[in-house]
Amino acid sequence: MMQTLADIGEDALIRRLVAGLKLDASVIAGPGDDCAVVLPPKQSERLLLKTDTVVEGVHFTTSTTPRLIGRKAMARVISDFAAMAATPHHALITLIAPPRTPVKRVLGIYGGLRAMAEEYGVNIVGGETSRGDQLIITVSMTGTAPAKDWVARNHAKAGDCLFVTGQLGGSIKRKHLHFHPRVQEAQWLVKHARITAMMDLSDGLGKDLPRLAASCGVGFHIKPEDLPLTRGCSIQQAVGDGEDYELLFAVSAKYSIGLLSDWSQAFPKLKLTRIGKLVADPQTRGIPSGGWEHFR
Repeated sequence: MMQTLADIGEDALIRRLVAGLKLDASVIAGPGDDCAVVLPPKQSERLLLKTDTVVEGVHFTTSTTPRLIGRKAMARVISDFAAMAATPHHALITLIAPPRTPVKRVLGIYGGLRAMAEEYGVNIVGGETSRGDQLIITVSMTGTAPAKDWVARNHAKAGDCLFVTGQLGGSIKRKHLHFHPRVQEAQWLVKHARITAMMDLSDGLGKDLPRLAASCGVGFHIKPEDLPLTRGCSIQQAVGDGEDYELLFAVSAKYSIGLLSDWSQAFPKLKLTRIGKLVADPQTRGIPSGGWEHFR
């Protein structure tokens, strides 16, 4: 008979979840205390904070492989740090689950969380568990970026060129569970190009590009035929499917010269595409509609 969370209880579950966690020297006190205690960032760095949630029936289904659920929950937050050219460091995990949930499923989810955390150098330092009507995993994370090198989404100007990494569209088939946060790529960009605005594409280009432009008080024009499409996808899918988790960024025209060739040498297996530019009129929005909206 398969054990459930109701069978083993909270304390036994937590012991299983934190057993053998790998923590680096920045962690003074990890799971087991009322709070985690970690070393503060250096004076030359900025502290970044982020939280994100995945919900059964919204971000994954009851049939999704548990390890991939955990992987996605952790990778979504790491992707937000990539969007600001930052390095993630410490994570807190909140699990809400029905008591009937099999223990094996929860252990699988945490296996995915831990594997992704270890791949990107993230310490899981604590969290919370609670019963609820559906499975929900929330990841809260801290990270750092050099004081002069972090990137916001609101400093671009008219005339700046727009780029995206990778390919767009069709994420539901596989990518939303298997994507790789572009941390290394973002940090390369801030060293080799003058990035004026950047974000990760979580809700789709049709939703996220207008957000970036609005933050900068400008409009935009793109050529839909230039979008890098995932094989078998239409332009509308590339604009509206969401969960691509690629980087969308702006670069001043002067510093965009030579960027594609430099990129191809640094990342020969990952495509970089210029898709358009920002324009002065905030009402100019040359893109098909689409994208994910949680409350519609």
